[in-house]
Amino acid sequence: MANSADTEGVARSSQPGSGQPPRPATFVAQVMAELRKVVQPTRQELITYTIVVFVFVCVMMAYIFGLDQLFQGVVGFIFGD
Repeated sequence: MANSADTEGVARSSQPGSGQPPRPATFVAQVMAELRKVVQPTRQELITYTIVVFVFVCVMMAYIFGLDQLFQGVVGFIFGD
């Protein structure tokens, strides 16, 4: 695993510990260096991740719907329907 300080030779700031924020150009260079490390998922990985997210969202919707029905019944029982 790469060191978090490794940004392919991009300097962190002009004077470390000076309390000065890095220049915008340094920030952009660091962002570009990090983006070069990103690996695109394969088509199969993308399909798998999409299905996992879809199933998770459906499960969460069912869970929240169940809680909503439960609370609706409890409130209706307490305050009269």
